[in-house]
Amino acid sequence: MGHYDIIVIGAGAAGLMAAIESGKRGRSVLVVDHAGSIGKKIRISGGGRCNFSNTSADHYHYISRNPRFCKSALARFSVYDFIAMLERHGIAYEEREQGQLFCIRNSLEILKMLAKECSGAGAHVLLNCHISSIGKEQAFSVITDKGTFVSASLVAATGGLSYPKLGATGLGYRIAGQFGINVIEVKPALVPFVFDSPYSADFGELSGISFEALVKCNNKEFRGGILFTHRGLSGPSMLQVSSYWNPGDALAIDIVPGMDMQEVFSSKQQSTIEMPTLLSQFLPRRFARYWCESFGYLSPVCRYNKRELMKVSRHIHNWEIIPAGTEDYNTAEVTAGGIDTDELSSKTMESKKVQGLYFAGEVIDVTGQLGGYNLQWAWSSGFAAGQYA
Repeated sequence: MGHYDIIVIGAGAAGLMAAIESGKRGRSVLVVDHAGSIGKKIRISGGGRCNFSNTSADHYHYISRNPRFCKSALARFSVYDFIAMLERHGIAYEEREQGQLFCIRNSLEILKMLAKECSGAGAHVLLNCHISSIGKEQAFSVITDKGTFVSASLVAATGGLSYPKLGATGLGYRIAGQFGINVIEVKPALVPFVFDSPYSADFGELSGISFEALVKCNNKEFRGGILFTHRGLSGPSMLQVSSYWNPGDALAIDIVPGMDMQEVFSSKQQSTIEMPTLLSQFLPRRFARYWCESFGYLSPVCRYNKRELMKVSRHIHNWEIIPAGTEDYNTAEVTAGGIDTDELSSKTMESKKVQGLYFAGEVIDVTGQLGGYNLQWAWSSGFAAGQYA
């Protein structure tokens, strides 16, 4: 039987950060994970370049029942604190559009950095370790296929349900349930949309087409690429708005954002150019033809009167469609919902009901937007837990 001051469940971003910070305080730390390597989601982030944070990582870019819960942790370990860690290890990075930060070389550099930091802090990482049960009397006991381990503190940094092929499980939610801690209903987030007929067949024909659009839903709007897939719609703006979408909600899409189509029509009102041909000057030709056919806008522009052109313009800037749903956790970037923030201290991430039990990262009901925000939450919440666990 191994005795430790703290056991961290999960060798992902939040768990490793908690282990590092706790180890630096002189605590004996064991990290256990059923996977065969650390940080599998870190490895694939940003297409292998690891979109590790964002220069705008503040609480406005997160979704939670308590939108202010993440403020304390994000302030105490900010994007610039993580950058300082990268610079100490000589890891080159770059800023891309909308404040997104990436490694210049690859994500393996961050994994090596975290492993080195764990080693330097004296934190022991045990992989391929499967947990069968967790209990608590005077201390926590974690029974695994590699023995029983006991600790005064336990950090559940188990992630969400996204990417089950990488080993995601619902362990963190089961731990919460075991100890009577409320869990906000979870769902896939940052995920593509799927559509029923007639859209499903039409979008399948358009699969592979992409262009920039402005997508709105529930008073949120995102401008960026949309991509037609065999099942529906994806791309950055669609993934972003999916976190705010509820079943039955319509998406309002401006397919030519930043342009005033009424002005364009005014300048072409005497033209014999057909509507699909005109729109193909701003949109992919196949999509322009499909969209015009959907509404019957096929005549030359000169055949429409002013009121009709205003109607066409409104449709272009406000194309409303209702998804049938979203894809599942296999393609979702993250899991929305999770451990109820009312159950936790925003300063320490400790359970208010169970002394010594902490949660960190995606398992908590804090979901970032696309662009490095979720990894920053993992670093920040793991750091906060590690300071007190």
